[in-house]
Amino acid sequence: MKLHIKGGRLIDPCNSVDGTHDLFIAAGKVVAVGNAPAGFTANHVIDAAGKIVCPGLVDLSARLREPGFEYMATLDSEMDAAMAGGVTSLACPPDTDPPLDEPGLVEMLKFRARNLNKARVYPVGALTEALKGVRLTEMAELRESGCVAFSHADVPLTDHQVLYYAMQYAATFDIPVWLRPQDATLARNGVAHEGQVATRLGLPPIPVCAETAALAVILLLARETGARVHLCRLSSAEGINMVRRARHDGVKVTCDVAVHHLHLSELDIGHFDPNCHLIPPLRSQRDRDALRKALAERLIDAVCSDHCPVDDDAKQLPFSEAEPGATGLELLLPLTLKWAEEDNVPLATALARITSDAANLLGIDAGHLSVGAEADVCVIDAGRYWTVEPATLKSQGKNTPYSGIELKGRVTHTLVGGQVAYELK
Repeated sequence: MKLHIKGGRLIDPCNSVDGTHDLFIAAGKVVAVGNAPAGFTANHVIDAAGKIVCPGLVDLSARLREPGFEYMATLDSEMDAAMAGGVTSLACPPDTDPPLDEPGLVEMLKFRARNLNKARVYPVGALTEALKGVRLTEMAELRESGCVAFSHADVPLTDHQVLYYAMQYAATFDIPVWLRPQDATLARNGVAHEGQVATRLGLPPIPVCAETAALAVILLLARETGARVHLCRLSSAEGINMVRRARHDGVKVTCDVAVHHLHLSELDIGHFDPNCHLIPPLRSQRDRDALRKALAERLIDAVCSDHCPVDDDAKQLPFSEAEPGATGLELLLPLTLKWAEEDNVPLATALARITSDAANLLGIDAGHLSVGAEADVCVIDAGRYWTVEPATLKSQGKNTPYSGIELKGRVTHTLVGGQVAYELK
């Protein structure tokens, strides 16, 4: 198949390209940018005039719910959501059932995803067996099976000695460790940011120090072991300051933020909206603004969807009892564009945070449109307004705090390996 994507504004942050250029694809690869190769005759032409052409998006956290939680979502449904959102590569956390702690499970997930011919799935392996926090997994074997990093997902790892040994092991093989900083004891039973809203609504609080106390331990152990540590979904201004100081001191640390936390704050809980029950909790407006600024300055390296489809019955409960999480694969792009527009962030910079920068954190060859690269491409109608209607989302999870909200920016085409995997009707 030979494709010609014609007349679009091509934005490839990795290669500092931003201008009107045609894109030519053959045999699943990018073969030329600008002028067609000699003798090139396209089988299919995509008219991208007035649209943006960019690398396929790379998402650092998307729960696919397989294996074990198919009642919440299936691999098939979430791959459809990824295509509708322009996400061509994604990392899957290890908190499946059973957790991704054995090579066979990792290989099965990759095989199932590969057979769907949609988004490329990169499993994140479990740090400890069954995520119980006792025995380390065979990280070297799991990496050979396809794991790009190792994590404990949202399951507390309370034994600091186990975490220390895990970081030592990972440092030996130069394996990245992904951790979400939250002290389990300080956050115990909490569901909302400790502040006026939680007090007024009578919700059990999670203080900022639950994040910073865990950060202090993680950063200290990272310094001691020399491990490469990635912090998942920072939520506080003080957490950002701690990362800044650690980097200044030479600690090898990166971090990301969930796209929801760039726009929402504790005030959006309103009258106990369970769709705003997230992990980590929505924090103060000051924290939200600090996250937005840090992302623009690249102190925060990337933004992820933190896609977490939840069964309707588990969301339609009182706030404290509702399952935390929000669907995000189809909203990653428009919410990132919204942040860029509101904060006057250059479009190329915003797209880098969900393409090349995210790919660098995963350690994969993606997020760019260099000649010879896999033709994973996203075509965007950046000026198109649309209203988020849960029933029309491709994801099986309809749980979103943006229901009824008008957003700007819609994916019109998603290509994976040079094949059109999604086209907006």
